[in-house]
Amino acid sequence: MPRLRASALLSAVIVMALLAATGCSRADRPDSGTAAPVDGGKAQEVRLGYFPNVTHAPAIIGVEQGLFTAELGSTKLTTQTFNAGGDAVNALLGGSLDASYIGSGPAINAFAKSDGQVRIIAGATEGGAQLVVKPEITSPQQLKGRTIATPQLGNTQDIALKVWLKKNGLTAGDGPDDVKIANLDNPRTLDAFRQGSVDGGWLPEPWSSRLVLDAGATVLVDESTLWPNGRFPTTVLLVRADFLQKYPETVRALLRAHLKAIDLEKRDLAQAKTIVNQGLEKLAGSALAGPVIDRAFENITLDPDPLASTFPQLAQDSVTAGITEQPTDLAGFIDVAPLNAELQAAGKPAVDAAGLDKPGGNS
Repeated sequence: MPRLRASALLSAVIVMALLAATGCSRADRPDSGTAAPVDGGKAQEVRLGYFPNVTHAPAIIGVEQGLFTAELGSTKLTTQTFNAGGDAVNALLGGSLDASYIGSGPAINAFAKSDGQVRIIAGATEGGAQLVVKPEITSPQQLKGRTIATPQLGNTQDIALKVWLKKNGLTAGDGPDDVKIANLDNPRTLDAFRQGSVDGGWLPEPWSSRLVLDAGATVLVDESTLWPNGRFPTTVLLVRADFLQKYPETVRALLRAHLKAIDLEKRDLAQAKTIVNQGLEKLAGSALAGPVIDRAFENITLDPDPLASTFPQLAQDSVTAGITEQPTDLAGFIDVAPLNAELQAAGKPAVDAAGLDKPGGNS
């Protein structure tokens, strides 16, 4: 027995030495979620997060129409909603969520904080974020001394605002010439704007539309104008790497439902608006007015492509915004292999991971 224990110990030492010698990255290691799936691959339960926003339309449609439940079969679906990405990240990393619809900024933050233990497996929504302000504000320089709201510190819109301020020679802070940033839940931003305690907000749909149509705000910046071809990822589908590794069948089922929700919107926009509005009424207590839901859908595109090529810039934006000290190494961050398998099965073109599914993809 002592000789066997010594042999096992020696083998472990040799394996560790080989990993170090070959420069094996976190994306190569079995615990990073890239190892072969276990037999079966079907979870007893999947805990899914999403937000009561129009930018999370695929999630709302999937839940309200029973698409997730139908595809998951015997796997129980448990859902939880959040105001912004930071809370969803905490739930994912704390182990109380398996997957979540989430903004691009918090997704990157989750990857960094967990040392690579989450994966983007699909895109959900492009566009649908605007800086809306009081009508008298018509230029960036007029924001000096004003208060602008974002949903949460470090969330996707918070990062976008801070980057835009810097590009326009403005600073965020409490000084007389600074732009004060107030992190408020979206419903509170609407009330605060009406009361005059904030001068605007960089907000996702439907909240930008609500400030415009319900409270008289005007659009100072549509975020789509800041990106090549007007395309940027607002919402993606993120899963824990260990869940992806252990339960590939469950992940594929989630993706099938996700694609069916997007297909429903493409096939019947009016029905999709009705379903999303009914879902928002259940979650928030009231439905949106017709013009608000119409405007919100005009500003978004539902698409399973995560637009992987934008993520290196988004990682740099987190640094510019002061959320992270250095750009996150995104190697292994995106795994669209299960999505592409479902797209192929449906006769649709594959999406590109832009090299971020491989070690060194962000070099």
